[in-house]
Amino acid sequence: MSIVSSLSPRAVAAPESGIVELVNYARGREGLLPLWVGEGDLPTPDFISRAAMDALASGETFYTWQRGIPELRQALSDYYDRHFGLRLPVEHFYVTGSGMQAIQIAVQALTSPGDELIYLSPSWPNIAAALEIAGARSLSVELQFEGGKWAVDLGRIEAAITPKTKGIFINTPSNPTGWTATKQDLVDILALARRHDLWILADEIYARYSFAGGRAPSFLDVMEPDDKIIFVNSFSKNWSMTGWRVGWIVAPPEMGQVLENLIQYSTSGVAQFMQKGAVAALDQGDDFVAANIAKAARSRDILCDALIATNRVETLKPDGAIYAFLKIDGVADSRRAALDIVDKTGVGLAPGTAFGRGGELFLRACFLRDPTQVAIAAERLCDYILKL
Repeated sequence: MSIVSSLSPRAVAAPESGIVELVNYARGREGLLPLWVGEGDLPTPDFISRAAMDALASGETFYTWQRGIPELRQALSDYYDRHFGLRLPVEHFYVTGSGMQAIQIAVQALTSPGDELIYLSPSWPNIAAALEIAGARSLSVELQFEGGKWAVDLGRIEAAITPKTKGIFINTPSNPTGWTATKQDLVDILALARRHDLWILADEIYARYSFAGGRAPSFLDVMEPDDKIIFVNSFSKNWSMTGWRVGWIVAPPEMGQVLENLIQYSTSGVAQFMQKGAVAALDQGDDFVAANIAKAARSRDILCDALIATNRVETLKPDGAIYAFLKIDGVADSRRAALDIVDKTGVGLAPGTAFGRGGELFLRACFLRDPTQVAIAAERLCDYILKL
């Protein structure tokens, strides 16, 4: 008997990330333009790093509050007041060791083995994997794709609901499609959840990356205080903090002890000096975030305009998030195409096969990068596409 065969079946069944596979395949190549993972090209700004270093130097290295240090929870409350027009008491906020851990904790809080959670596909693959590892079942409902645009079909969601369904995971703006729910979409989804007494697990990590101006619509705009909604978020995208692994949950205060316990028995909290950096991000980082959004908008236009001009790519400029999701004529296997593209062009893209049903024919490119680099990547990709 092999060692692996004696492990938990749920652990063994955890899928390899199709994104990480490509990164491991070509990481470190000379001249590589890495558009495959969801992060920008800037390091964390100095005002954030300096706050963390100052806290570290002053000895803030002990066990700390499981729910997050008071300063950070207050900064989160202030942030939502500024950008969502909603003053939520600090009891709604819980600091986690990344957005991924926020999702894991929410899944643990909402589901028992055998329960089901619906999510919209193509989707960031980690939500489905988190559910399956927890012993729950992930049910994908495909977004509609027509004329380069993505849309949600409420009828498909309702048809997927069973007596075992505990909730619906909604990521808007969406990774990888860029689909951005309208306010009416959110009203309709919330009404559906209320009718069936379901939770909504709302991933609004890309809410600030809305290219129509301002932020994207949020469930916070349409919900009532007693609605069953948990929000998960991360410092990664807005403030160039992907490597920090700090996120947060917004949830009803009644869940506080449950969430604190789940944090305690996973990581026992986020390092205090890292939380001090997160405080600086929230309190001082609005201009930095605005610059990141403006850069993403410029790079989105450069990349999408060039690819659409080939007449070989079916896509439109995404309404939100930081990704172009590309359907290239003649590409039937996006994993093989991603490997071929990085070999021949030095541009790293994520294969659509990594994002589940509906994504098999697509490739994802992250455009939160210097527009000059994105222009070079676009030129290489167009040359490749026109030779197919």
